[in-house]
Amino acid sequence: MSWFDDYRSRLMTPQQAVHQIKSGDRVYYGGNAAIPWELVRALADRADELKDVQLNHVLLVGDDPLSDPAMAPHFRHNSLFVGPADREAVNDGRADYVPIFLHQIPRLFRDSVVPLDVAMLMVSPPDEHGFMSLGVETLASQAAYQAAKKVIVQVNTKMPRILGDSFLHVNRVDAIVEHSEDLPRLVPKPATDVEKQIAAHVLDLIPPGSTVQMGIGGIPDSVYESMEGDLQLGIHTEMLSDGAMRAIERGVVTGTHKTLHPGKVIITFAMGTERLYEFLDNNPLIEAHPVDHTNDPFVVAQNDNMVAINSAIELDLTGQVCSDSIGPYIYSGFGGQVDFIRGAAKSNGGRPIIALPATAKSGTLSRIVPFLKQGAGVVTSRADVHYVVTEFGVANLFGKNLRERAEALISIAAPQFHDELEEAAKKRNLLP
Repeated sequence: MSWFDDYRSRLMTPQQAVHQIKSGDRVYYGGNAAIPWELVRALADRADELKDVQLNHVLLVGDDPLSDPAMAPHFRHNSLFVGPADREAVNDGRADYVPIFLHQIPRLFRDSVVPLDVAMLMVSPPDEHGFMSLGVETLASQAAYQAAKKVIVQVNTKMPRILGDSFLHVNRVDAIVEHSEDLPRLVPKPATDVEKQIAAHVLDLIPPGSTVQMGIGGIPDSVYESMEGDLQLGIHTEMLSDGAMRAIERGVVTGTHKTLHPGKVIITFAMGTERLYEFLDNNPLIEAHPVDHTNDPFVVAQNDNMVAINSAIELDLTGQVCSDSIGPYIYSGFGGQVDFIRGAAKSNGGRPIIALPATAKSGTLSRIVPFLKQGAGVVTSRADVHYVVTEFGVANLFGKNLRERAEALISIAAPQFHDELEEAAKKRNLLP
């Protein structure tokens, strides 16, 4: 039997496909821009028939019907990275949050720490050999389909075929649903003056020939936009954005000096505009790999001159970084921040960077604080933090004692908070 016969024999409606999910099952489904929405909607329609189904996933965007309060008796999210779709459910106690480094998520499934009964994924149409690309999210999807007892896929003609270690063969799938729909789009917002000022400081820390990791937002986009000339940069990152695409198109990213995967842009997921998805399709420059490769600090460190740029919600005077919560309110997740901070720190010539605006709420709150908020979680420890960048400059904390750290961080805080921070540092005996 050819793969095409296998494919046709496994075609079914969304309703038929999700009938393979039973009460008490543990399900993984793709996130970010690869959420299999047709399967999610069909599963929501079956709510009254099911109870105690655990839903495992990374970031969910959009309006997820399975997060509705009425779904609580039937489905419970077990979020590995909290996003806008499940944030309210997590903080209301209707869903769970797992603090975990992104590169360790596949291990949860492979070692049955989180056993999986079903994996629901969105994929590209099969190629001439019967392989479907995981497209814009490889991340933990490969480990999920390898560990799950049953695999259901939504085949979407609008899913780009991204090359790399990111394919699923038809004969590994139990149910196939053909349904095409636009992928979620993330349109970049114009950068603020503060973000541009931060980017200018960050750019000074990126020597020509470096390999960079950045995410999405005004600061990363501004850094990419500021890159000009024959920089011969490389990219090894978890997320690829429109900003990165434009830097590649301008010729500042060539990968010629990369010591790992030379000449290739390495990613584990992508999110952006329709033009980004078109750029990724069948592009030999881009390789998508599972997150336990892209984000493993020991792998990251094999890139010489690795520059990792990550953000924070707040940072205390000793260098502790909170980036997944606002006090006890869970906002996001550990993600890959520590993965890349540690990988860059171990890299030959590497530079780990935390970049953040000095203030929040229109300048009324300092994001460099005497103490993290009560209930806030430390994502990146004070020993992991090297460079901290705000619009007011750069502080290098590596090797600094607590007094020196406090002095350096106050110097890059917003000036209107200097006196307040100095007084607090003295009360903590950080300053004489």
